[in-house]
Amino acid sequence: MELRILYQDDRLIAVDKPGGLVAIPGRGEGQDVSVASLLHDSGVGPVFVVHRLDLGTSGVILFARDADAHRTLSMAFEQRKAEKTYVALVAVPPDADLLERTVDAPIADARRGRMRIDPRGKPARTRLTLVERFGGYALAQARPETGRTHQVRLHLAHAGWPLAVDAQYGRPGALVWPGTPGRLARTPLHAASVRVRHPDGKRFVTVESPLAADIAAVVDYLRAGGRVVEER
Repeated sequence: MELRILYQDDRLIAVDKPGGLVAIPGRGEGQDVSVASLLHDSGVGPVFVVHRLDLGTSGVILFARDADAHRTLSMAFEQRKAEKTYVALVAVPPDADLLERTVDAPIADARRGRMRIDPRGKPARTRLTLVERFGGYALAQARPETGRTHQVRLHLAHAGWPLAVDAQYGRPGALVWPGTPGRLARTPLHAASVRVRHPDGKRFVTVESPLAADIAAVVDYLRAGGRVVEER
């Protein structure tokens, strides 16, 4: 697999992560290939992961190229100084208004790798906007102000706009429609941009990723008035 490099210099590198590929090698079956390992094999050399994206999420992911840059960038994310924007295909009531709202809902661990909204959990805040509606689906934009596991997915669901595909949180296993690729089985969540101060401290770097092709395909179909089938 060839990775698309969105930005690189001698301190950091930003990659367009495909959905279904882990950021770093994991312990699960089939997780020995990762963005980090592919970068290493391509000749970039060893990299340090700065932040994570869920397995099914596509889009911008940053890696540091030295220990000092890793420390600086990781601190920026931990201190909420990195700005992240996600685009998601969500399920909505057919009459849902295009609006903006902020979800302030704490998140706690649940069983089997899941998370849950829980008043005893860690604080979590996300700004959400419904951008474009297609009947029972819509494009939403999410700007998380904290970085909890599964935060965007949970806050979208909490707002009544769950991801169109998210078997882990109760949505269908896939969307199916005529055309290519014709089936979307991953969570339709895309990290569209990241803005963070460069490790040199002198400038900001903004990295953007166009909407992944599989999500764009089903959005184009819905936009043209097509109807998808929810595969269970």
